[in-house]
This record gives sequence, C-alpha cells and structure tokens, in this order.
Amino acid sequence: MIKTTYEDYLEQNGEMTYSNVGVSMMPLLKQGRDLFTVKKKDEERCKKYDVVLYRRPPDSYVLHRIIKVCDKDYVILGDNCINKEYGIKDEDIIGVMTSFVHNGRKHSIDEFSYRLYSHIWVDLAAVRIFFMRVKLKLKRLIKR
Repeated sequence: MIKTTYEDYLEQNGEMTYSNVGVSMMPLLKQGRDLFTVKKKDEERCKKYDVVLYRRPPDSYVLHRIIKVCDKDYVILGDNCINKEYGIKDEDIIGVMTSFVHNGRKHSIDEFSYRLYSHIWVDLAAVRIFFMRVKLKLKRLIKR
C-alpha cells in the first residue's frame, strides 16, 4: 500500500475535502460532524483570518487560523486553543480553507456571517484566551 500525503493529494487534485480531527477548531468545526475543503496554497502569502492546513514535523497536519502575518512567517491559533504557534512559514502551509460544512450546511469563506465570525474570533482572541485560562484554573482548583 502506497502512503500518500496531503501535499501529494493537493498537488494532484488541487483541493480536498476532509473531516477534521480534534477540538482545536470548535465551535466552527466539530469532529465527526463537519467537513472542510482546502485548496492548494499558491504563491501568494496567506492573510490574517485565513484558516490554513500546515505540516508540523515530522508527520502531523494541523488546521488552524492565522491571527498575525509577519514579514517571514505567521502566528497561528486554533479557534478553541490558548497557545499561539509562532514561526509557521509559507513552506509549512500546504492548503487554505475555501469552504466548510457545519451542521450539514455548506458555507463559503466569502459569506458575510463567516467573515464576521472570523474577525470576532481573531480580534477578541486575547479576551477568549484569558477566560479559557481562568476556566482551566478553576477546574484545577475544584479538583483539589
């Protein structure tokens, strides 16, 4: 059996639709319920608010959102995460999300409601992260 990578698949087909794994992109994408479609990354730099599929060495693939574009790299954060990832470079990114299926309904990233969600989610990331950390600390205190 030949193992093909997401990079190979995108190179051959230009785009792919896949179901997400994990909780890092909730509430937008829920494991076992939702799908996302990514197109192969072109030569252009990605933009703030883009959801990108990137490779985390050695063999891990991650779908998270760009929250800051720097000169040579990006700062990326999952919608349901509290730890930002720094130093993600263009060569690490293999695809950019173009649409998704949420609760059985297909959505484009060009829809106003999605763009509004993206801006709120990124622009209020510091507030979200603060409350998520407080919630985690409270859970730990309650367990004691």
